[in-house]
Amino acid sequence: MPHIAIIGAGIAGVTTAYALLQRGCAVTVLDRQRYSGMETSFANGGQLSASNAEVWNHWSTVLKGVKWMMQRNAPLLISPGVSWHKYSWLAEFVSNIGNYHDNTVATTRLAIAARQHLFAIAKREKIDFDHVRRGILHIYWDKGSFLHALEVNAMLVEGGLDRQPVTAAEIASIEPTLHGKFHGGFYTPSDSTGDIHKFTFGLAKACMRHGGRFILDADVNRIVANSEYNIHYSADRTNGKADRKTIRADGVVICAGSASRKLAAMLGDRVNVYPVKGYSITVHLDDERSQNAAPWVSLLDDQAKIVTSRLGAGRFRVAGTAEFNGMNRDIRHDRIRPLVDWTRLLFPEVDTNRVVPWAGLRPMMPNMMPRVGKGRRPGVFYNTGHGHLGWTLSAATAELVADQICTAYSA
Repeated sequence: MPHIAIIGAGIAGVTTAYALLQRGCAVTVLDRQRYSGMETSFANGGQLSASNAEVWNHWSTVLKGVKWMMQRNAPLLISPGVSWHKYSWLAEFVSNIGNYHDNTVATTRLAIAARQHLFAIAKREKIDFDHVRRGILHIYWDKGSFLHALEVNAMLVEGGLDRQPVTAAEIASIEPTLHGKFHGGFYTPSDSTGDIHKFTFGLAKACMRHGGRFILDADVNRIVANSEYNIHYSADRTNGKADRKTIRADGVVICAGSASRKLAAMLGDRVNVYPVKGYSITVHLDDERSQNAAPWVSLLDDQAKIVTSRLGAGRFRVAGTAEFNGMNRDIRHDRIRPLVDWTRLLFPEVDTNRVVPWAGLRPMMPNMMPRVGKGRRPGVFYNTGHGHLGWTLSAATAELVADQICTAYSA
């Protein structure tokens, strides 16, 4: 079997490594961070959510983006700065509005398939990732947004999802800690939540047990394709100096999140990933009162574009917003504050004295579908561009790309 190099040790890269190791391949994973799962796979919203499979390619998204452009705390913020990549990506995003229905249905099916793979991996490798299987509840404050959700629900059901409308009274019974006067909601009992970083880090350890090699603190700066692939990287950056090294592999899989676009260009491919920044806060529930006042059922507030996950007894994750601002990783107070305020409004008994903020760059393709499969050159593959659904989809896309790799090398 071939030796495959995987660039990226986030959720996409590590699940790909595991799928290839299970098929008997030799695997080397490279990542520029010191540990696995330290970038976008570190502190996301935590939802394993087929119920959030609706792609964003809709005219309502475009109109909201224009409306909110000058509001610094808006759920969707497009910075006005000039960038060819950003505006060409947005133009391609608009061109995919016609695929809204089909891509939403396809994403739903992929998300449902991914569940079984991820749960099986966690059980087989005994990975504890604060998994909570109490479903996801989508809440709507007004009739108009609820009626739009009915249309979306029809597509999710077409994709095979069991998701039902619920009344305001039923919302209160599903999650009693929630405060607010809602018009209605949708509940998906089969969805769940978990700590993506704990899973990714745990699965990386499992890959090592199965013979996988991880080269960390390794910044890939060149890939040379001959009869094999020479991957040049800088490592061991001590005293400000980088030690330049090379590994050789029969094939390469790009799973590098927002860096995938640059790496794909080295290999002659166009992978139009754009980094869409999202924010989260982890609220530490340090007292019994806060632990009792925080929800266990995962939530999505459609109006605020905020999601929540309970990560064990002592942590509550609140995440949201989308910011188009290039590779900027700054954590802005004016983007974090709405998450804290929302928590205080809907869960007033939760103490927000100890809150840890975070920002990560979601790697999004213009059609909101992950890039999975072959590149132009033999031996080049991609599993990237999952956007806000990397945690939800990666276990399935890893299986797809691993099958393609094994088929290519067995031919």
